[in-house]
Amino acid sequence: MASKEQNKKLKDTKEYLKSLGSVAVAFSGGVDSTFLLKTAHDELGEKCIAITAKSCSFPKRELDEAKTFCKSEGIRHIVVESEELEIDGFRKNPKNRCYLCKKELFEKIWDIARQNNIDAIVEGSNLDDNGDYRPGLQAVAELGVKSPLRTCNLSKDDIRALSKDMELPTWDKQSFACLSSRFVYGETISEEKLSMVDKAEQLLLDLDFHQVRVRIHGTIARIEVLPEEFTKLIEEKTRENIVKSFKEYGFTYVAMDLTGYRTGSMNETL
Repeated sequence: MASKEQNKKLKDTKEYLKSLGSVAVAFSGGVDSTFLLKTAHDELGEKCIAITAKSCSFPKRELDEAKTFCKSEGIRHIVVESEELEIDGFRKNPKNRCYLCKKELFEKIWDIARQNNIDAIVEGSNLDDNGDYRPGLQAVAELGVKSPLRTCNLSKDDIRALSKDMELPTWDKQSFACLSSRFVYGETISEEKLSMVDKAEQLLLDLDFHQVRVRIHGTIARIEVLPEEFTKLIEEKTRENIVKSFKEYGFTYVAMDLTGYRTGSMNETL
């Protein structure tokens, strides 16, 4: 059950969202944006719409879950085509890749918002995102996009606790970031390699690993799982299945990261 302090933060978030009048929520179907969308829709009703970007770096399972949630909650949901690989410079995977993507995406969302007489765009970054390298937040600031969860000091733990109380299906969902974040900075991003990563991570999820990343280094796959699941990863049958499947997807070598899962591990070289 959420604490008194966490419920106070929820109340602050509701009041903040209500003050915006009407909102378009950048909705990925993840833990944070689902909590934000549900809270906004509860407060604003039809003055709240959800907008999801469809691209080759966004797995179909995530898009399907986003659609299902909006349908179950009666929320108007707009899916916009946002092909990052067509953005000038994006394929080269520069250090500001996330900025290029978010800028293009939020410009499209603003167009939709204006067409629907929506006053504000909100996105789901939380307090914990302030501690990592997040160039996408620069685009958020430049384009006047609001970040209610950061504004109201909600951490990931706060959001999970409140989501559980609200009986949201995402309260214990694994954290997810776009598949382009699996590439070493400077390594060319392609449809083929995005598909390799997507298939590899889907296999690990199908094998019931709870939090996964498959980082790609050329044709080397570097698997990150939670340290408590290391033993499961190296069980003979599981290990052989993973290696065989990854090689079928196009990887030459398959490695296990001994540090384990963590967000932003590609930023460690910056």
